[in-house]
Amino acid sequence: MKLAELSVGDRYEATVVQELSRTQIVMYAGASGDYNPLHTDEVYATQVAGYPSVLAHGQLTMGLTAKVITDWIDDGELSGFGVRFRQQVWPGDTLTSTATVAAIEERDGARTVNLDLSTVNQHGEPVLVGYARLGEMT
Repeated sequence: MKLAELSVGDRYEATVVQELSRTQIVMYAGASGDYNPLHTDEVYATQVAGYPSVLAHGQLTMGLTAKVITDWIDDGELSGFGVRFRQQVWPGDTLTSTATVAAIEERDGARTVNLDLSTVNQHGEPVLVGYARLGEMT
């Protein structure tokens, strides 16, 4: 969909990852350089930190959430993106993200669209909430 075609209240939902794998978490660690043992070392995560497993990087969850935008909107330049993490994401989780048009601004012939974002796990529990702002590409 084009930015110009969006209206306040429009909504798009997409599964952004199906059963997140440990391999995907390790691949993200390699790509980001974040080798914190909470994400990469099962023994550390469970026996030292007391978690049930390793957990996904918050920035991985944030990046996966961004897929709902890029899968929905064909154009637009991202000028703002912020999130709040609600709970951990674990190996095996399936994440579904929703983007809702919260506001549209028209200024000097340029359109800016503000989106509310949310991502839930397979149990419907929120793992992330946030916003994105997109403007017409120049």
